Amino acid sequence: MTSATVPSAVLLDSGGIFVLPDPARVLGAFERAECDVDPSVLTAAHYRAAARFTTDIDVEAGWAEAWLGYLQTYVEACAVDHVQRKEAHRHIDSEFADAALWVQPIDGAKDGLQALADTGVRLGIVSNADGLMAQRLAAFEICQVGPGMGVPVEFVVDSGNVGVMKPDPRIFHAALDLLGLDAEATWYIGDMPAIDVVGARRAGLRPFLMDPLGLHHDADYDRTTSLASLAASISSAADR
Repeated sequence: MTSATVPSAVLLDSGGIFVLPDPARVLGAFERAECDVDPSVLTAAHYRAAARFTTDIDVEAGWAEAWLGYLQTYVEACAVDHVQRKEAHRHIDSEFADAALWVQPIDGAKDGLQALADTGVRLGIVSNADGLMAQRLAAFEICQVGPGMGVPVEFVVDSGNVGVMKPDPRIFHAALDLLGLDAEATWYIGDMPAIDVVGARRAGLRPFLMDPLGLHHDADYDRTTSLASLAASISSAADR
C-alpha cells in the first residue's frame, strides 16, 4: 500500500463487520432440532458460510440457491451430525429469515472502527438490511450519525430504505453522492465476496473482504483480518 492508495473514505457493511446472529436464538433453533452445538463455533460458522458466496456466483439471478448454500455450510460448520442436518437447516432457516437476528456485537469491532476514524478517513455504513440498521448500531453503541455513545459516521445507507440491495452498484452510488467523492477514493469492507466485493467493484470502489479465518488466501481482491488491522495499514501508508 502506498500513500497514493490511502482512501479518503471507508464504507463498511454491518453484518459480519459489526454484528453477528444472536447466539441465543441460533442455539435455540438447534435445540429445537435436537442438536447439541458448542456456542464457541458460531462465529467461525458465519465466516465459513459467507465464504460460499464466491465472486463467480450471480446472487441476483440465483439468490435462493446461494442462500441455501450459506445455511447448509453454517449447519455443517456447527458440527451437526449428518442425519440431523435437514431438520437443523429447517429451524435455522426460520431464524435467519428475520433481519432482527443480527444483534450480537463483534468483539473489537467498535474499537477497530474508532481506529479507522483516528486515521482521519471519512466513514459511512452501506448495508443490506430492513431499514432499521442505523437504529440497531446506535442502540449497540457501535456507531451513529453524529455525536453519541458510538463512533460517529456520516450516514447509514440501508437497502430497506433506499430500495436497492448489494451487489447492485446503485446502493454504493447513493453513498458516494452523500460523500461527494469519486469511487476511486473510497474503500468498502464487507464479508461476502459475491455481494460485497462484486458490488463494490461494479461501483468502482476498492473492496476489502473481512477474512478473520484466512479462508480466501487465493483471492484476487484485498482482505483484512480486522478493522484494527486495516486502520494500522492506512496509518502506516499515510506516514510514508
